[in-house]
Amino acid sequence: MLRYLPFLLILALTIYAFIDCLNTPEEEVKSLPKGVWVLIILLFSIVGPVVWLLAGKKRTAAGGAGGLGGGGRARRTQWVAPDDNPEFLRSLRKDEDDEKDKGKE
Repeated sequence: MLRYLPFLLILALTIYAFIDCLNTPEEEVKSLPKGVWVLIILLFSIVGPVVWLLAGKKRTAAGGAGGLGGGGRARRTQWVAPDDNPEFLRSLRKDEDDEKDKGKE
């Protein structure tokens, strides 16, 4: 069983890089078109995924600010839990009111 571990790790790395490449917006892909990166990842089983992860995608600083170079893309809004999201709570109240209105008719 242990002899299959390297194969499974390489397969997992390839699948991760492939999905990451497909989910990356075209404007964040560096050096080559996205389709070429997909081919590199699939054809070169160890080297392709590693090169994609190291050099194929624009990375942002952990803090979200542009860092030293500046000029980064606009910061994404962070995920908010549904019970802390005022828009979601508002929609629940609206749905609840709609259900009450239907019950009165």
